[in-house]
Amino acid sequence: MASTKSSYLIIGAGVFGVSTAYHLIRKYPDASVTIVDRDAFDAESRVAASWDWNKAVRADYEDIVYCKLAIESQDVFKSDPLWKPYFHETGIYWICRTDYAQTVKENYRKLGRRAEILAVPVEEARTMYGGLFKDADYEGAKEVLINKTSGWAAAGDCLQAVTRKAIELGVRYVTAEVASLKLDARGACTGVKTKTGDSLEAAHIILCTGAFTSKLLEFSAESTGVGSLRAGPRIVAGGITTGMALLDEKTYPPFEKMPVGIQGYTPDTGAFLGSLPPTEDKEIKWWGKTIFRNTHPVLPGRTISAPPDEPDYGQWKISRKLKEDVNDAKRAFYGKRSDEWKMVKHRICWDAFTTNGDFIISPHPAAKGLYLATCGSFHGFKFFPVIGKYVVQMLDGSLSPDLVARWAWDRERPDPALNSEWPRTEMRDMLDLEISSRL
Repeated sequence: MASTKSSYLIIGAGVFGVSTAYHLIRKYPDASVTIVDRDAFDAESRVAASWDWNKAVRADYEDIVYCKLAIESQDVFKSDPLWKPYFHETGIYWICRTDYAQTVKENYRKLGRRAEILAVPVEEARTMYGGLFKDADYEGAKEVLINKTSGWAAAGDCLQAVTRKAIELGVRYVTAEVASLKLDARGACTGVKTKTGDSLEAAHIILCTGAFTSKLLEFSAESTGVGSLRAGPRIVAGGITTGMALLDEKTYPPFEKMPVGIQGYTPDTGAFLGSLPPTEDKEIKWWGKTIFRNTHPVLPGRTISAPPDEPDYGQWKISRKLKEDVNDAKRAFYGKRSDEWKMVKHRICWDAFTTNGDFIISPHPAAKGLYLATCGSFHGFKFFPVIGKYVVQMLDGSLSPDLVARWAWDRERPDPALNSEWPRTEMRDMLDLEISSRL
């Protein structure tokens, strides 16, 4: 691929990568835009965090910046024919242990956005939706946020559809595993080398590599001798376990029209939990309460958190402890009655984290032509329709100064102790004894 001013090489075909490619090719239809990913976009199994059965789509944010962006994204989900088939406006039921509900309502007011948002006393909320959440964990809860404009999307199906549309518009898709970045004699990034020895080049190299980002930068620093490529403490790879239960014909009806359920906890009590409504196959989903890192040597003398070395990140190898972690989440919404539901799927999902959940959408100062758009911190999917627009603005130099500062590579890093979703546990501590003893 010729390296010209209008050529773009995007590494990673998750939300950040595909959205960027889609917005690039729409804005610059004559540009050369290539996505590289280790998995085919229509593969039955992928490592991308956004490849999933379903994801929450909401704008219920305490942070008004993300609230505004999420509302913009939701508008696309609700109106654009490309995205609309995958969005389900079921509403959200958020059990709040802080003033979360009041802050969300105030953000909508400040943004001039009308929506049916309620802050409901706990005892009244228990009776809503036919008492669906009557057995939930309400310890420490102040009230329940109801936002009837929130919902969920069929994530994997949506990702595949948008990727296919980008290809139709002229984006090239290459299935290959990237081994390292390529730098020229002046230190500029000109492309990547794949594990098979092939080279791909462009004027703009954009890393949308999620949980693989730190590892790729470590490999690249080693191969080029440019140590400043490394992410250091800026990015930490974290994993979480998801699981799905199959509801039978008798159990399913009360859940058919259920809202997304969220258990909001504080940093000292743990990450928030979610319960996603059933898919068309009557499978209802949760994610576990433990977000973990996998700290291990990736090169001699270089230890970071990264997904397991298997090509598929070992995402289907679920220990008993991790399965029980999902069961705990299940009970936090539905009590002991959920113990009778048959669990049929488990998966470990990996993503890249910053200390406060902010994205990194920024040039990399260590190499001209190298950029990053990553760190979804498990909340990036809902921005799928619009995040690529902001990445293109970053590439063009037109991103607003407040977002430039907020998403910069080098910026102030808030204390992760204030972030409920920060990976605090090591994966090895969540493995079964017989498994961990073999590591």
